Amino acid sequence: MREKFIEQKLVKAVKAAGGIAPKFTSPGFDGMPDRIILMPNGRMAFVEVKASGEKPRALQLSRHRLLRKLGFLVYVLDDVGQIGGIIDEIRSA
Repeated sequence: MREKFIEQKLVKAVKAAGGIAPKFTSPGFDGMPDRIILMPNGRMAFVEVKASGEKPRALQLSRHRLLRKLGFLVYVLDDVGQIGGIIDEIRSA
């Protein structure tokens, strides 16, 4: 599946679950995840969206490690079947 298709499904599912999934841009700090997921009750996470079977680049993995070290949830999404589980984890964190 194409990255854009997976990303659209993520945004729609997050909205249906009562949250928002704005595109996350960080000028001057490359490698940050594509989306920030904001759910009710102050729950949040970052999601790196990839086409099916693709893996994050080295810089992206470095940013994921940094965010996790700071205590944030970070996911790599490359299949629409993962979306429900990701949303459930964010809500229960």
